Amino acid sequence: MQKNPHKKARKIMNRKERLKKVGLPPGSLIYTGESKDQQPIITVFDYDVNLVREEALSPNLVHTLSIPKNGTRWVNVYGVHDVELIQKIGAAFHLHPLVMEDIVNTSNRPKDDVFAHQLFILAQFFNYNANEMDVTQSQVSIVLGKHYVLTFQEHKSGAFESVRKQLRAEGSHIRSQGADYLAYALLDSIVDRYFLVLDQLSDDCERMEDVLLTKPTTQTLNQIYHLKGESMELRRSVWPLREVINHLVRNENQFFSESTVFYLRDVYDHTVHFIESLEGIRDMLASMLDIYLSTLSNRVNMEVRALTVVAMLFMPATLIAGIFGMNTKWLPWQNNTDGFWYVISIMLGIALVMGLIFWRRQWLNKSSISED
Repeated sequence: MQKNPHKKARKIMNRKERLKKVGLPPGSLIYTGESKDQQPIITVFDYDVNLVREEALSPNLVHTLSIPKNGTRWVNVYGVHDVELIQKIGAAFHLHPLVMEDIVNTSNRPKDDVFAHQLFILAQFFNYNANEMDVTQSQVSIVLGKHYVLTFQEHKSGAFESVRKQLRAEGSHIRSQGADYLAYALLDSIVDRYFLVLDQLSDDCERMEDVLLTKPTTQTLNQIYHLKGESMELRRSVWPLREVINHLVRNENQFFSESTVFYLRDVYDHTVHFIESLEGIRDMLASMLDIYLSTLSNRVNMEVRALTVVAMLFMPATLIAGIFGMNTKWLPWQNNTDGFWYVISIMLGIALVMGLIFWRRQWLNKSSISED
């Protein structure tokens, strides 16, 4: 199985885009993701205990956004390729230039940065393509302020739909909490999505294991290597997130209330659980490689054994034919009209006896190769 050509092309393109940042001063906004032409989508939630207001905001009206003095405002942006839009939102919410730079640079690792009145969190979404056995990732940026949360995504993912349903529900717990609880709910939604990818990856690994134990092929080996590479990519992306959430749990800068910290600990436990489960899949894939190599070695041994048996059955006949082919008058049955059939009978008799010996020793039974 070959690498997905579209995924490889995206990596090459992202690498070229990152090269554009070389030599530029810190805070330069250069979008490094996949080029997009669609218009950005902005949704705004304003809510408190008693009411919630949801609206889709035109990019032309971004200048009307501001930091609320009470309640909670959640601004979600699809389409970080519009650098000018990010600058306008950054001006409205006083984002640091380095934060805006990280938002448009979609090749960052998960991290968190603390500023005077804001907390910046960067994480990754994952999707699994079962047909290609590919794990694709996209970046999500979260900015937490006193009465607001900003989220920036490359494209529509549907990962936060569960949070939106909670906000729309009358009397939901999330509406009675502050912006810090909203940030927790978004992180929890991201981590929960990881387990969907993990389940799909695990199903493919189990299917590959069944194929491996029945009739493995070279394509099977390629698929195992491919899945192993995808699991390593997942680990590289999720491992830093574990440290990010652990830092949030310590709450050194008091961005989260004590009640929300307890929920963050639960997210941390889920992250650890995911990493441990992913390690189990990696170990399974490593053992599958060993099984494949062992199966291949056994198959070669069976083929060599079959060739050896055939060679040994014909070896006595070759010896007898060589002896009776000598040009000497002392060989028996030279003048006998039935001499040819006598020699053939001897050859067949020896072959039959040797075949019977091989059968008794189970050399002709393929399943016995693991017993010898």
